[in-house]
Amino acid sequence: MSDQKPPKRGLPAPAISIIAFGLMLALVYVMKGLHRNEPAASDACPAARAIAARLAPLVKGEVAALALDSDPHPLPPLTFIDGDGKPVTLANFHGHDILLNLWATWCVPCRMEMPSLDRLQGARGNADFSVVAVNIDTARLDRPKGFLKEIGVKNLNFYADNSANIFETLKQDGKVLGLPTTILVAKDGCDIGTMAGPAKWDSPEALALIGALQSAAAAAQQPKS
Repeated sequence: MSDQKPPKRGLPAPAISIIAFGLMLALVYVMKGLHRNEPAASDACPAARAIAARLAPLVKGEVAALALDSDPHPLPPLTFIDGDGKPVTLANFHGHDILLNLWATWCVPCRMEMPSLDRLQGARGNADFSVVAVNIDTARLDRPKGFLKEIGVKNLNFYADNSANIFETLKQDGKVLGLPTTILVAKDGCDIGTMAGPAKWDSPEALALIGALQSAAAAAQQPKS
């Protein structure tokens, strides 16, 4: 007699395929259930999405590089300090449209656009809109205020993040790659659009854009009849 053992028989290929297909369907069903329990990204910021659509025709000329977000989402928590060294968070501006700008004294384009940001704040800044320019120098911390004084800034409030954590946080969120970066933020803390690089923020196009933002925000606050 031969000592050779008969080969072990596994499941036939068709059965394996059926089982694998069943597992795949179960996984899809579970994932759909999970997604049903999560709010859609587009549902998180309906006001910002409507404003972005309204501003689209005005993204031209000096602000043509503004990338409007077709599916806005809340920005991550951001913390920096004001001119007195007191902590400030993005949440402090809730209910307030802002133009969030990240800049540094070693960034030549940042230095070039700062006067126009100051003029934008002077022309359009009010109780509902502010330019929030956050300096992220991490060395020679006396330079930022000195630079702003040198160029005659008189409308902007001073904000800074000496650790540059705000830059890293927004970089991980896919919002920044370099400086300057400017983010248009709605009253609910959701991003409307992002500008990579400098712009003339006191140009007719920029003033029209911010004017339309303010009009859209005011219309959204009107009670519905």
